[in-house]
Amino acid sequence: MLMVMTTDPGTPRRAPAGAAVLREDVTDAIRAAVFAELAAVGFARMSMEGIARRAGVGKTAVYRRWKSKLELVLDLVSAVASQGMPAPDTGSLYGDVRALLEVASHALRHPVASQVIPDLLVESVRHPEISDAIKAALLDGQQGVAAVVVRAAVARGELPGGTDPDRALDLIVGPLYWRLVVVRSALPPGYVDALARAAVAALREA
Repeated sequence: MLMVMTTDPGTPRRAPAGAAVLREDVTDAIRAAVFAELAAVGFARMSMEGIARRAGVGKTAVYRRWKSKLELVLDLVSAVASQGMPAPDTGSLYGDVRALLEVASHALRHPVASQVIPDLLVESVRHPEISDAIKAALLDGQQGVAAVVVRAAVARGELPGGTDPDRALDLIVGPLYWRLVVVRSALPPGYVDALARAAVAALREA
Protein backbone atom coordinates (compact mmCIF):
# COMPACT_ATOMS: atom_id res chain seq x y z
CA MET A 1 0.00 0.00 0.00
CA LEU A 2 1.38 3.42 -0.97
CA MET A 3 1.66 5.80 1.98
CA VAL A 4 2.29 9.55 1.69
CA MET A 5 5.14 10.48 4.00
CA THR A 6 5.95 13.67 5.91
CA THR A 7 9.46 15.07 6.32
CA ASP A 8 9.96 12.36 8.94
CA PRO A 9 10.01 9.13 6.89
CA GLY A 10 8.88 7.12 9.87
CA THR A 11 5.66 9.09 10.45
CA PRO A 12 2.67 8.69 8.09
CA ARG A 13 0.65 11.80 7.28
CA ARG A 14 -2.60 11.98 9.24
CA ALA A 15 -5.86 13.32 7.82
CA PRO A 16 -6.59 16.91 8.87
CA ALA A 17 -8.59 17.07 12.08
CA GLY A 18 -11.38 19.03 10.40
CA ALA A 19 -11.63 16.88 7.27
CA ALA A 20 -15.21 16.21 6.24
CA VAL A 21 -16.21 12.56 6.21
CA LEU A 22 -19.69 12.24 4.78
CA ARG A 23 -21.41 9.16 6.15
CA GLU A 24 -23.29 7.26 3.46
CA ASP A 25 -26.12 6.27 5.80
CA VAL A 26 -26.74 9.95 6.61
CA THR A 27 -26.71 10.85 2.91
CA ASP A 28 -29.22 8.07 2.18
CA ALA A 29 -31.46 9.25 5.03
CA ILE A 30 -31.43 12.80 3.66
CA ARG A 31 -32.28 11.64 0.14
CA ALA A 32 -35.19 9.56 1.45
CA ALA A 33 -36.37 12.57 3.45
CA VAL A 34 -36.34 14.75 0.32
CA PHE A 35 -38.73 12.38 -1.48
CA ALA A 36 -41.03 12.31 1.53
CA GLU A 37 -40.87 16.08 2.00
CA LEU A 38 -41.59 16.74 -1.68
CA ALA A 39 -44.62 14.47 -1.51
CA ALA A 40 -45.86 16.09 1.70
CA VAL A 41 -45.38 19.83 1.08
CA GLY A 42 -44.10 20.28 -2.51
CA PHE A 43 -40.95 21.96 -3.76
CA ALA A 44 -42.06 25.55 -3.08
CA ARG A 45 -42.71 24.92 0.64
CA MET A 46 -39.88 22.46 1.13
CA SER A 47 -36.96 23.72 3.23
CA MET A 48 -33.53 22.45 4.17
CA GLU A 49 -34.63 22.66 7.80
CA GLY A 50 -37.66 20.47 7.13
CA ILE A 51 -35.55 17.93 5.28
CA ALA A 52 -33.07 17.76 8.14
CA ARG A 53 -35.86 17.33 10.67
CA ARG A 54 -37.49 14.53 8.67
CA ALA A 55 -34.13 12.80 8.17
CA GLY A 56 -33.33 13.06 11.87
CA VAL A 57 -30.07 14.92 11.28
CA GLY A 58 -28.74 18.39 11.93
CA LYS A 59 -29.24 21.10 9.33
CA THR A 60 -25.46 21.33 8.95
CA ALA A 61 -25.37 17.74 7.69
CA VAL A 62 -27.63 18.73 4.81
CA TYR A 63 -25.71 21.90 3.94
CA ARG A 64 -22.40 20.01 3.96
CA ARG A 65 -23.72 17.98 1.04
CA TRP A 66 -25.87 20.47 -0.88
CA LYS A 67 -25.91 24.27 -0.87
CA SER A 68 -29.63 24.65 -1.56
CA LYS A 69 -32.83 22.68 -1.96
CA LEU A 70 -32.67 23.21 -5.73
CA GLU A 71 -29.18 21.68 -5.86
CA LEU A 72 -30.40 18.82 -3.66
CA VAL A 73 -33.41 18.03 -5.83
CA LEU A 74 -31.36 18.25 -9.03
CA ASP A 75 -28.84 15.81 -7.59
CA LEU A 76 -31.60 13.45 -6.51
CA VAL A 77 -33.37 13.48 -9.88
CA SER A 78 -30.05 12.98 -11.67
CA ALA A 79 -29.27 10.01 -9.42
CA VAL A 80 -32.60 8.43 -10.30
CA ALA A 81 -31.92 9.04 -13.99
CA SER A 82 -28.49 7.41 -13.81
CA GLN A 83 -30.02 4.19 -12.47
CA GLY A 84 -31.94 3.82 -15.71
CA MET A 85 -34.57 1.24 -16.55
CA PRO A 86 -33.54 -2.27 -17.64
CA ALA A 87 -34.55 -3.13 -21.18
CA PRO A 88 -36.93 -6.13 -21.27
CA ASP A 89 -35.89 -9.18 -23.26
CA THR A 90 -38.88 -11.52 -23.43
CA GLY A 91 -38.36 -12.70 -27.00
CA SER A 92 -41.41 -10.96 -28.47
CA LEU A 93 -42.53 -7.41 -29.14
CA TYR A 94 -45.74 -7.85 -27.18
CA GLY A 95 -43.86 -9.34 -24.23
CA ASP A 96 -41.30 -6.53 -24.21
CA VAL A 97 -43.96 -3.83 -24.46
CA ARG A 98 -46.03 -5.38 -21.71
CA ALA A 99 -43.00 -5.76 -19.43
CA LEU A 100 -42.09 -2.12 -20.03
CA LEU A 101 -45.64 -1.03 -19.21
CA GLU A 102 -45.71 -3.18 -16.07
CA VAL A 103 -42.53 -1.60 -14.70
CA ALA A 104 -43.66 1.92 -15.64
CA SER A 105 -47.11 1.45 -14.12
CA HIS A 106 -45.67 0.33 -10.77
CA ALA A 107 -43.25 3.28 -10.75
CA LEU A 108 -45.91 5.85 -11.62
CA ARG A 109 -48.39 4.45 -9.08
CA HIS A 110 -45.92 4.80 -6.24
CA PRO A 111 -47.46 7.35 -3.83
CA VAL A 112 -44.30 9.44 -3.68
CA ALA A 113 -43.82 9.52 -7.46
CA SER A 114 -47.47 10.43 -8.04
CA GLN A 115 -47.01 13.51 -5.86
CA VAL A 116 -43.43 14.47 -6.70
CA ILE A 117 -43.47 14.29 -10.51
CA PRO A 118 -46.41 16.68 -11.11
CA ASP A 119 -45.03 19.15 -8.56
CA LEU A 120 -41.58 19.18 -10.15
CA LEU A 121 -43.13 19.61 -13.60
CA VAL A 122 -44.81 22.78 -12.33
CA GLU A 123 -41.56 24.01 -10.77
CA SER A 124 -39.65 23.28 -13.98
CA VAL A 125 -41.39 26.27 -15.59
CA ARG A 126 -39.61 28.54 -13.09
CA HIS A 127 -36.39 26.54 -12.91
CA PRO A 128 -34.98 25.40 -16.27
CA GLU A 129 -32.45 23.25 -14.42
CA ILE A 130 -35.27 21.13 -13.02
CA SER A 131 -36.75 20.80 -16.49
CA ASP A 132 -33.47 19.42 -17.84
CA ALA A 133 -33.09 17.00 -14.93
CA ILE A 134 -36.66 15.75 -15.29
CA LYS A 135 -36.15 15.23 -19.00
CA ALA A 136 -33.11 13.10 -18.25
CA ALA A 137 -34.94 11.12 -15.56
CA LEU A 138 -38.26 10.59 -17.32
CA LEU A 139 -37.35 10.62 -20.99
CA ASP A 140 -33.73 9.93 -21.86
CA GLY A 141 -33.54 6.56 -20.11
CA GLN A 142 -36.86 5.40 -21.50
CA GLN A 143 -35.86 6.49 -25.00
CA GLY A 144 -32.88 4.20 -24.70
CA VAL A 145 -35.08 1.31 -23.57
CA ALA A 146 -37.55 1.95 -26.39
CA ALA A 147 -34.68 1.91 -28.89
CA VAL A 148 -33.53 -1.49 -27.59
CA VAL A 149 -37.08 -2.89 -27.82
CA VAL A 150 -37.52 -1.57 -31.37
CA ARG A 151 -34.14 -2.89 -32.54
CA ALA A 152 -34.91 -6.34 -31.14
CA ALA A 153 -38.34 -6.36 -32.81
CA VAL A 154 -36.84 -5.29 -36.14
CA ALA A 155 -34.23 -8.06 -35.88
CA ARG A 156 -37.01 -10.62 -35.27
CA GLY A 157 -38.97 -9.28 -38.23
CA GLU A 158 -41.83 -8.01 -36.04
CA LEU A 159 -41.37 -4.37 -37.04
CA PRO A 160 -40.16 -2.66 -40.23
CA GLY A 161 -36.63 -1.30 -40.25
CA GLY A 162 -37.66 2.36 -40.25
CA THR A 163 -39.63 2.22 -36.99
CA ASP A 164 -38.99 5.37 -34.93
CA PRO A 165 -38.07 4.59 -31.27
CA ASP A 166 -39.31 8.02 -30.11
CA ARG A 167 -42.72 7.40 -31.64
CA ALA A 168 -42.70 3.92 -30.13
CA LEU A 169 -42.12 5.41 -26.69
CA ASP A 170 -45.00 7.85 -27.19
CA LEU A 171 -47.35 5.04 -28.18
CA ILE A 172 -46.27 2.72 -25.37
CA VAL A 173 -45.89 4.95 -22.32
CA GLY A 174 -47.85 8.09 -23.28
CA PRO A 175 -51.35 6.77 -22.48
CA LEU A 176 -50.13 5.26 -19.21
CA TYR A 177 -48.50 8.50 -18.08
CA TRP A 178 -51.61 10.47 -19.02
CA ARG A 179 -53.87 8.20 -17.02
CA LEU A 180 -51.73 7.80 -13.89
CA VAL A 181 -49.99 11.18 -13.58
CA VAL A 182 -52.23 13.70 -15.34
CA VAL A 183 -55.75 12.33 -14.89
CA ARG A 184 -54.81 10.31 -11.78
CA SER A 185 -57.22 7.54 -12.56
CA ALA A 186 -56.88 3.94 -11.35
CA LEU A 187 -56.08 1.31 -13.93
CA PRO A 188 -59.01 -1.06 -14.59
CA PRO A 189 -58.35 -4.82 -14.71
CA GLY A 190 -56.63 -5.87 -17.91
CA TYR A 191 -55.61 -2.31 -18.82
CA VAL A 192 -51.89 -3.05 -19.18
CA ASP A 193 -52.59 -6.08 -21.40
CA ALA A 194 -54.98 -4.11 -23.60
CA LEU A 195 -52.61 -1.14 -23.84
CA ALA A 196 -49.73 -3.44 -24.80
CA ARG A 197 -51.81 -5.01 -27.58
CA ALA A 198 -52.92 -1.59 -28.84
CA ALA A 199 -49.35 -0.23 -28.81
CA VAL A 200 -48.02 -3.24 -30.70
CA ALA A 201 -50.81 -2.93 -33.30
CA ALA A 202 -50.13 0.79 -33.72
CA LEU A 203 -46.39 0.19 -34.13
CA ARG A 204 -46.98 -2.41 -36.80
CA GLU A 205 -49.29 -0.05 -38.70
CA ALA A 206 -46.93 2.93 -38.39
